[in-house]
Amino acid sequence: MAEKRSKADNKNMEKREEQAQKQCPVCGSKENQINAGFNRSGTQRCLCKNCDKKYTLNPKSIAYPEEVREAAIKMYYSGISGRGVGKILGMNKSNAVNWIKKNGSAPE
Repeated sequence: MAEKRSKADNKNMEKREEQAQKQCPVCGSKENQINAGFNRSGTQRCLCKNCDKKYTLNPKSIAYPEEVREAAIKMYYSGISGRGVGKILGMNKSNAVNWIKKNGSAPE
C-alpha cells in the first residue's frame, strides 16, 4: 500500500515540475499555461492564456544527421541517381536532391 502512495506522489511531483517548466516563448509568462493537446509527433502542446499563443514544450528534432547528408551527396557524385540515393537511405528523393542542389559542387 505504501508503494502505491509513493508512486502516486512521484507522479504528482513530476506534474508539478512540468508545470513549473512551462513558459510562453512569446510573452515569457509562467502563469496561465494550460495543456492544449498533442501535435502530430506526439509531443505535448500548451496554450498561454495571456497572449493566446500555442507552443510545444519539448519539440522533437526532425532533421537528418550531417553524416547522412554527406553520404547522400557522396553517393550522388559517385554515379547514383537522386532517386536511387533516396531508396538506399530510406528517405524521400527530394531530400537528397535538395541537399545536392544546396551543396552546389562535388565533395572533396
